[in-house]
Amino acid sequence: MPEKKQLWGGETSKAVENFRISGEPVPVEVIRWLARVKGASAAVNGELGLLPKTKARAIERAAAEVAAGKHDSQFPIDVFQTGSGTSSNMNANEVIANLAGGGVHANDHVNMGQSSNDVFPSAVHLAALDVAHAELLPALGQLERSLARKAKAFRNVVKSGRTHLMDAVPVMLGAEFAGYAAQIALGSERVRGALVHVGQIPLGGTATGTGLNTHPRFAERVRARLRRDSGLKEIAAPLDAFEAQASRDALVELSGALKVLAVSLTKIAGDLALMGSGPRAGIGELFLPELQKGSSIMPGKVNPVIPEVVLQVAAQVIGNDAAVTIGGMQGQFELNVRIPLLARNLLQSEHLLASTSRTFAEKCVDGITANRSGTDASAGATLAVATALNGAIGYDKGTRIVQKATESGRPLREIALEEGVSAKLYDETIDLKKIARGNQA
Repeated sequence: MPEKKQLWGGETSKAVENFRISGEPVPVEVIRWLARVKGASAAVNGELGLLPKTKARAIERAAAEVAAGKHDSQFPIDVFQTGSGTSSNMNANEVIANLAGGGVHANDHVNMGQSSNDVFPSAVHLAALDVAHAELLPALGQLERSLARKAKAFRNVVKSGRTHLMDAVPVMLGAEFAGYAAQIALGSERVRGALVHVGQIPLGGTATGTGLNTHPRFAERVRARLRRDSGLKEIAAPLDAFEAQASRDALVELSGALKVLAVSLTKIAGDLALMGSGPRAGIGELFLPELQKGSSIMPGKVNPVIPEVVLQVAAQVIGNDAAVTIGGMQGQFELNVRIPLLARNLLQSEHLLASTSRTFAEKCVDGITANRSGTDASAGATLAVATALNGAIGYDKGTRIVQKATESGRPLREIALEEGVSAKLYDETIDLKKIARGNQA
C-alpha cells in the first residue's frame, strides 16, 4: 500500500516531471542495494570520524528501512532517466535524509564520500550479483537436475539420431538429455565466471575515478561491510579505478552469459517440441505433459506450451543483450552513461531466465515420458545404420545399399543381402543399441 507521506524532495520531483517516458521505475533491487551502500557508507564515515555518530546511526536506520523494501513507493523516477543514475541517487539521498531526520542533509551526510558515478553503478552490479545467486543459479541447478534425471531414465531408449533434420545413426534418448543437462551446467559456469568481475564495484571513485572528497580507506571498508552483511563473496576492489568507473564491461559480460543460456534453452525447448510433435503426424518420440487445451476449435489438440514460453523468453533475453551491448559501447571518457538501461535489461533477463528455468523443469521436463513406439519406429527406420557396416564393406558399397533401399522402399537388410552382405555379418553388426552407444558400448 503506497505511503501517504511523500519522503522525496525537489530533485526527485524535477526528475519525475522531466522523465515521463515508460512509466517503469528503476528496478527495485537497484534501489534497495543503493540503500545498503548508503547505510554502509554512513557507518564507515562514522567510524572514520567524518560524520557524527548520531547522524551515522540515523542514516543507517533509515537506509535499512529502504533496503528492506518498506519505502519502495518513494522511488517513482522512470528507468529511462539521466544515464548515470544521478536522479535515482538523489532520490535515495532525499528519502533517506527525510527518514533519518535530525538535521541529516541529503548531499552533505547521506551522500558523503560518494558520487552518483560510483554508487549507482555499484548498486547495479550488486543487484545483478545478488539476483544471480538468489534466483538464477538455483533455478538453473533445478533444471539441470531435472534433465539429468531424464537422461538416466532414458538411458536405454534407442531412437534415430538426426543431423541437418535428416535421419542419422541411432542414439540413446538418454544421451540427448545428458547433453541438454550439460548445456545448462556450462551455462551456470559461464554465469559464475562473469560474477567474479561483476563483484568488482567502482565504489570510492566519486566523480571521475580519482576518489576526490573520499577518505582513502572509505571504499575498502564499505566493501568489507557489504561483503560481510550480504555474504556475496565476489564483492571486491576493481583492478583499476578508471576502468571500473568508465566502463560497464562486467555487466556486458554477464549479459553475454545470459544470452548463451537463452541460446541453450532455445536448442533444448525446440528439440523437445519437435520430438513431442504429433501425436500421429509428427515425430512422436516424446510425450510432453498435457497442461491445457491447445485449440479453441480443434477438439483434443494439445500444444507444447511450456517450450513455447521458453522460446519467447529466450528471444527477449537475446534482445535485452543487444541493448546491453549497445549501452556498454556508449560510455565516453571517464563514465558510462547508459547505466539505467543496463540495469533494466540485465535484471529483467536474470529474473526471466530464473522463473522460466524453474517452470521448464517443473511443468515440462519432470513430466516427460518416452513414446516407446515412436522411438522404436524411428530407430528401426533410419537407413543410416548402414554406417556400422563401413568397416566391413566400405563406404561406396554402403552408399549403394542405402540408395537402393531409399528408392525401392524395401528393407535395408533385404537389399544388403542382395548386395552380398552375409546375414550373419548384418545381424551381428546392425545392433541398434550397440550402434547407439557408439564407442561407449
